[in-house]
Amino acid sequence: MEESGVLKVNIVRGKKLVVRDFMSSDPYVVVKLGNQAAKTKVVKSCLNPVWNDEFSFNIKERFGVLELEVFDRNRFTSDDKMGHAFLNLQPLVSCSKLRRVLQLTTGETKLRKVAPEIDNCLLTGSFIMNKNGEIVLDACLKLLDVESGELYVTVKFIEHPTAKNLEKPDCKMHI
Repeated sequence: MEESGVLKVNIVRGKKLVVRDFMSSDPYVVVKLGNQAAKTKVVKSCLNPVWNDEFSFNIKERFGVLELEVFDRNRFTSDDKMGHAFLNLQPLVSCSKLRRVLQLTTGETKLRKVAPEIDNCLLTGSFIMNKNGEIVLDACLKLLDVESGELYVTVKFIEHPTAKNLEKPDCKMHI
């Protein structure tokens, strides 16, 4: 299977996370894409943590859903769940093909608006952008199965120069 690109995921920050210890939490995020996983650093005693941790995942042909799980780090017991979120990545692949068709390599161009739907945890609509040849989505995700919590992430798809036919483009140009 040929490599089609790199997905860079920056876990920027959390907001309004739930208390899982006495008065606060020690949150971290586990990021999963297929059988690949990564973990942010733990931010001690904070309900609005800033991580700014970036991870790179090699992409082989099709990929589907980015999974994010937030946990409270415990020293002597198992870590507590603080919610989870997911994001369908197929719109990024489609917009990558559109970028290639339009031959966009420099500057910034809005390629598609992604609205909150059942196949993502978006809190608000976001635009998939071409930023100097990279497909970028800045997103605010609502954490599920928890009283409150949001994750702010930036996802970048950088297509391998020899990648072919990942999916038919279904993006429309929005300016």
